[in-house]
Amino acid sequence: MGFDYARDAAGIVTVTMDMDGQSANTMSQAYHELMGATVTRLESEPGLTGVIFASAKKTFFAGGDLNGLLAAETADAAYVAWLTEDKGYLRRLERLPVPVVAAINGAALGGGFEIALACNHRIIVDDPAAITGLPEVTLGLLPGAGGTARLPRLIALPDALDLLLTGRAVPPAQARALGLVDAIVAGPADLIPAARAWIAANPQGATQPWDRAAPTAPPDAAALIAAARADVMKRTRGKLPAPQRILDIVEAGLTQGLDATLALETRLFSSLLGLPETRAAILTNFFAANAVRSGKLRPEGPRARVASVAVLGAGLMGAGIAHVTAGLGLPTLLSDRSADLAEQGRASALAQARPEQQDRIAQNLQAVAGLDGHAPEVIIEAVYEDIDVKQALIRETFGQLAPGGFYATNTSTIPVALLAEAASDPGRLVGLHFFSPVPKMPLVEIIEGPQTSAETLRRAYDFVQQLRKTPIIVRDARGFFTSRVFSTYLNESLELLVDGMDPAAIEQAAHDAGMPVAPFRLHDQVTISLNHAAYETHRKIDARLGVADGFPVPNVPLRRIAREMTGMGRIGRKAGQGFYDYVDGQPPRLWAGLSQFRAHDHRIDAAEAADRMLYIQSIETLRCLSEGILRNEAEANLGSIMGIGFPAHTGGALQYIRGIGIATFRARADQLAHRWGARFALPDSAWDLLLGSKPGRAERASA
Repeated sequence: MGFDYARDAAGIVTVTMDMDGQSANTMSQAYHELMGATVTRLESEPGLTGVIFASAKKTFFAGGDLNGLLAAETADAAYVAWLTEDKGYLRRLERLPVPVVAAINGAALGGGFEIALACNHRIIVDDPAAITGLPEVTLGLLPGAGGTARLPRLIALPDALDLLLTGRAVPPAQARALGLVDAIVAGPADLIPAARAWIAANPQGATQPWDRAAPTAPPDAAALIAAARADVMKRTRGKLPAPQRILDIVEAGLTQGLDATLALETRLFSSLLGLPETRAAILTNFFAANAVRSGKLRPEGPRARVASVAVLGAGLMGAGIAHVTAGLGLPTLLSDRSADLAEQGRASALAQARPEQQDRIAQNLQAVAGLDGHAPEVIIEAVYEDIDVKQALIRETFGQLAPGGFYATNTSTIPVALLAEAASDPGRLVGLHFFSPVPKMPLVEIIEGPQTSAETLRRAYDFVQQLRKTPIIVRDARGFFTSRVFSTYLNESLELLVDGMDPAAIEQAAHDAGMPVAPFRLHDQVTISLNHAAYETHRKIDARLGVADGFPVPNVPLRRIAREMTGMGRIGRKAGQGFYDYVDGQPPRLWAGLSQFRAHDHRIDAAEAADRMLYIQSIETLRCLSEGILRNEAEANLGSIMGIGFPAHTGGALQYIRGIGIATFRARADQLAHRWGARFALPDSAWDLLLGSKPGRAERASA
């Protein structure tokens, strides 16, 4: 159908967007032609009194054609002319001499909301799914159909900067409070009548606010822009160009007219096309993430929802998990060895809550000393990372599961196969590796044990999504995926230290490469004694399995230095001393004693150090994929960013390889292996795995 054009007896034309062969309306070439023809027809419509833009899809309008944008190597003069014409249609629309209303029945994101911004009045349905926003920055882009130019002229500058630079979407009530929409109606059937009523009441209300007067910058505009630039630089390390270009457009728009600002927006949007950062963001933040959200990567079978949860272990992880489950309205039991410990955990869960969450968590979270008399649908053990402790707890509590429920272990490295030895029904045991702090970290690593049933795996996947987290499925193995790769980052920082690089220079190189936390600070946050304890745990596992050293990554300096520093009492930040010295009221300072671990005097510059820390993580991720621990590139990239902290601007550990170029990356890896050791080497079969597939193929098929 395309765009349905219907005029009523009052002279109001309703344009219903319903693009053929698409589940959602998008700004494709077909849209370009349809909108151009529609605006031209409206301009010549005799007796026109008003226009309503509506949608026949579940959503109002989904945004840009990302497949087309992904395919663009650069933006040539022809593309700039095309985009200028495309935006010109919206400029002509808002200059019609009659009121134009957007009747928003569902999500209006990106280009969809930019269409709404070009209307004089926006009415939205009262539905949580009817979100509005400009998410382009999360895709390495900027709103290029007028959103960057118009939004700061419509709402308060601080709010506009927040929405443009975070890309967050807002529900109807918040959209109304911010001024993104003008009215809310109860249901979809109320949209068109409300639009017609507003047109009838405002026959002359057709001039947009930016066309009524010259722009006037708020008194604090310069300070707001400067603060936003500093914040962007802090968050992105200058690795993402889109946020800075958004600020360039907003700043220019404070003193120049809309048409000049739109022209600048076109130029800067076009300059982002084809950049590695843009391709990486589109592939990972949209196509890979959408593959998870849409169910493309979900195990097949009927969906299920969990009705009750018990968390065993009221420490940091257990309290964090209980905070999330109770905060989402799930009746949750939090248990520990004693009622006092359980109550302390409950208090910790409440302390992590925002004021608006307090009541819900309090109502749904109960502290108990044990599970006697209870039969939760899901039990999550979150006790100390010790195989004997975990097995004893599983053996003691597995029988208290509700019929049909499943048992999850929050282990970060211990094979689920070994823990399943303590379960009376190993098919109902699965690994759910949450990350700390649980309320903030978006990823959950689902570990499929050799006996985990298909039903348990599917129900665990649905449960993670019910918790509004991103699930990735990995095969059971020592260290799984995230812990194994994360350890290589910590270890490589110590390899650099042993090789003679200055500790402060190592920290700076990691920071400049885009790692969210520099390695020695991370050592102290994780707690050095835990690294040592993890090594001791794996010695126990080796003994049970009858192997000399079964952990897949040697991590020699990590094990040695963690053991020695633990023996010195330098166990991390909580002890006031680790790789840094922590003195109240003073900035942390790197411990001078780190020089004792220096064994060589190699000259290593920042670029070499950055390569070593990023390459080792990508190589280990590819090794996990080649070994079948990871199922696909989408989960590898999402997991590396959300769980490990791999630099977001790369699109993830495997997209980093693709962004550099497989042949170029491999040649550099061979150089690193020759100079620094076999940990940088991979067999041909691993490289062939990447060479034999196209980037994002599975993910893009689901879009």
